Amino acid sequence: MPLSNISNEDFNKLVRFIHSQYGIDLSQKRQLVTSRLSSLLSQKGYHDFAPFVSDLLKKQDPADMELVLNRLTTNYTFFMREQEHFTFFEKTILPDLVKRHQRDKVLAIWSAGCSSGEEPYNISIYIKEFLGAQAPQWDTRVLATDISQKALASAKKGIYELPDTIPPNWKKKYFVPVGGTKQYAVAPIIRDNVIFQTFNLMDPIKFRLKFDVIFCRNVMIYFDQPTKDALVQRFYDATVPGGYFMISHSENLGKNNPYQTVAPSTFQKR
Repeated sequence: MPLSNISNEDFNKLVRFIHSQYGIDLSQKRQLVTSRLSSLLSQKGYHDFAPFVSDLLKKQDPADMELVLNRLTTNYTFFMREQEHFTFFEKTILPDLVKRHQRDKVLAIWSAGCSSGEEPYNISIYIKEFLGAQAPQWDTRVLATDISQKALASAKKGIYELPDTIPPNWKKKYFVPVGGTKQYAVAPIIRDNVIFQTFNLMDPIKFRLKFDVIFCRNVMIYFDQPTKDALVQRFYDATVPGGYFMISHSENLGKNNPYQTVAPSTFQKR
C-alpha cells in the first residue's frame, strides 16, 4: 500500500485513540492526518501506516505522541491577539478583581493551551501596567499550561520577534533586545510572573486555587461539541463565583454553556 494511504481501520483506530486521550476530533480530517503524518512515518522508518499506528497505540510513548500531536494541531499564536479581549480585561475585569482582592492581594489567572507563551506574558504585562507601583505587593502569577513539551520549551525561553502592535514603551520596559537579531527576550519581571506546566485538558482540573480568569482561546476548535461541553463544565467548576472565562472569537460554547455572556466571547460565572 502506498504511504499516502491509510486504511479505514487504522484511521478509525487512530481517531478514536486521539479523541479519547486528548479530546481532539479528527474524524473529518482524513486528508490532513494522511498528509501531515506521511513525512513523520518516513523519518521513523515506516513504509506503511499499519505498523506505525499499531506501535503508536501499543507503546503510547509520550515523545512519539507529542510528535504526532504537533503535526496534527497548530501551535500558532502572537502578542495582542484578539485585542478586544485585552481591552475588556484591562478596563473591566482587572478593576473588578483588584477591588475584590484588596485584602489577600492574590489574582489567580490561567492561560489554558498557552502554546508558545505570548498569551500569558501578554496577560502579565497588562496586570503589571494596571497595578503600577502596587504590583510588588500582589501575587499575580499566571498559570500557563499546554500539552506540548515543545511549545512549553519555546514559551519558557521567551524569545520573540515582536509585532508592531506592541506599544513602544512596553518594548522598552518589558523586553530585552537579543543582540544582532530582530528578536527580543521577555524581561525577568514578566517571565518570572508566569508558571509553565504540562497539562492535558482532558484530565480532571485539580489546581490548588479556583481561578478569577481562565483564558482558553483557539483551543476548543479541535474538539467536538460533547467534549467541549464537558471541558467548559470543568472550567466552570474551576472558576470562582464572579470569575471570567474567555474563548476566541472564532469559537462558540453551544447551548449548554453554564456561564453568562458579558461581552463578545467573554463569560462570567454569576
